[in-house]
Amino acid sequence: MRFFLFILWLLHWLPLPVLGRLGKCLGTVCYYMMKNRRHIALTNLRLCFPDIPEKERRKIAREHFQGYGRSILERGILWWAPVERIKKLIHVEPAVPFDDTQAGPVIFLCPHFVCLEMPGAIITMGSPGCSIYTQQKNRIFDEMLRKGRMRFHDTVLLFSRSQGIKPIIRALHKNIPFLMLPDMDFGSRDAEFVPFFGQPAATLVAPSRLAAATHAKVIPVVATFLPDYRGWKVKFYPAWENFPDKDNWTSAKRMNEFIEQCILETPSEYLWTHRRFKTRPEGYPKVYPDKE
Repeated sequence: MRFFLFILWLLHWLPLPVLGRLGKCLGTVCYYMMKNRRHIALTNLRLCFPDIPEKERRKIAREHFQGYGRSILERGILWWAPVERIKKLIHVEPAVPFDDTQAGPVIFLCPHFVCLEMPGAIITMGSPGCSIYTQQKNRIFDEMLRKGRMRFHDTVLLFSRSQGIKPIIRALHKNIPFLMLPDMDFGSRDAEFVPFFGQPAATLVAPSRLAAATHAKVIPVVATFLPDYRGWKVKFYPAWENFPDKDNWTSAKRMNEFIEQCILETPSEYLWTHRRFKTRPEGYPKVYPDKE
């Protein structure tokens, strides 16, 4: 791992077009070598896009691996490059809503696109922040990942999922914005089965519960690649009005529909290698082999 991080550090000095192309090559190799993850991606794409040809689904899956490979190598820029270089590479639309974060509690909803590290970086360059953090199995990589996410501001709080919701509520009451990744399958607890491209998906209800408990604004943010290896685009959407909705299921449905629309804009950049449909309603067959 130390050797890998050393290589990553060396590569971050390269111009982004060179680094991005190397990452794309890495992703292509992973597509052919990581059979299990490729199978998960193709399964998800078949469930979500049953009407498009298999050849097109495989093309999306391959491009997804290429984008993921890019994100691995390009992460070195976030970890070690000067802030001035990073700011030049991140195009923000329309602007980071710092006025909102200073005025009251804000929850940034950040779906799992391959460039998901970029919103946290650009937010914490001008504001404190907090998020949920999953400890990595490798101690050295875990330490580097934590340092990378905390490097831009003195107040960046990384909570473990086992700590529950209370630390997040306390942070929000202090006007520390919470960056939330809302679209992973953590089981049926604290979740509702809500359609995701027509498939029932265990969807977290924490966004609506947090918003109700703290009266926080909910602002979606999505990060994608800029064309021609010019950097990354971080788009902040208007705060959702009248959120949460009348119940958790309706709120979760609204969130999934938003994520679907974002995926349709850049389908290959969504995290298809996640087992989004791991938890199934009673009577529904499993879609992934147990060994995966």
